[in-house]
Amino acid sequence: QVQLVESGGGLVQAGDSLRLSCAASGRTSSTYTVGWFRQAPGKGREFVAGITLSGGLMTYADSVKGRFTISRNNAKNTVYLQMNSLKPEDTAVYSCAARTSVQLRTTAAEYPYWGQGTQVTVSS
Repeated sequence: QVQLVESGGGLVQAGDSLRLSCAASGRTSSTYTVGWFRQAPGKGREFVAGITLSGGLMTYADSVKGRFTISRNNAKNTVYLQMNSLKPEDTAVYSCAARTSVQLRTTAAEYPYWGQGTQVTVSS
């Protein structure tokens, strides 16, 4: 079992930056592949970015490529999502999720462990 806690959300203006953190505890959390997802009001959950155990493979949704960067510090059991050039359409609840596999997946159903989410609001 693993527990995930997100932090770093907030209210910012368009063009600003935020860094989200996903802290893991429980079983050896560095063995997990981690993904960030978001859900805007009235919309379904959307994959944002994912990173493998070693950090050697990352993938991003087209909507955030070039603006968001995912990284991890296994010594701190933490995965980060650096979000730059934020847009109003990035407004959503952002959640991190983990799976016990080295394979990177972009589907929410493939992630059994989830954090509670953190709100990101971008004003125009």
